[in-house]
Amino acid sequence: MFTKTDIRKQFLERRLNMPAEDAAALNQHLLENCQKVNYSRIRWAHIFLPITEKKEVNTWPIVTWMRQAYPALQWVLGKASLATADMEHFLWEEHTPLVKSRYGIPEPAGGIPVEPGTLDLVFVPLLAFDLTGHRVGYGKGMYDRFLKQCRPDVRTIGLSLFEPVDVIMDADIHDVPLQTVITPVTIYQFIEKQ
Repeated sequence: MFTKTDIRKQFLERRLNMPAEDAAALNQHLLENCQKVNYSRIRWAHIFLPITEKKEVNTWPIVTWMRQAYPALQWVLGKASLATADMEHFLWEEHTPLVKSRYGIPEPAGGIPVEPGTLDLVFVPLLAFDLTGHRVGYGKGMYDRFLKQCRPDVRTIGLSLFEPVDVIMDADIHDVPLQTVITPVTIYQFIEKQ
């Protein structure tokens, strides 16, 4: 059992030290598991784009596949203000210009704003998660605040290159547990919202 700080350090090191060919194989298996989920009821999906320097989950192939499989789906990207730990959200069309933030996050340069309450699905980044669906991110609490702004029935799917830890000891009431986490090995279901 570990705290968020311990887990954050351990899993970030694991990811950064992973050979490129291992990361590519894990991302391919993760994509294959993403393809097993039914997204037919989703109209608006929010996704993060990877910080390649931190070897985050490569979400580009997921979006490419979903654009083909679900062409009516509308995509939304966040633009983070790390100073305030808030996010703005914009419609992401294929022609939307992206710029890398100073933290290496590909973000929309601007565009049509989208309110969190519009979203049907949020793909959530994480460093690690536990067997109850709690996650460890980079520690700013940005996604927890964002998810609380979404509708109560929004679907949340975490994407992880690694399997869960047993328990995050210092998960608290401000943390929003995930309904689902997809890994290269399997799909974990934690909470079913109707």
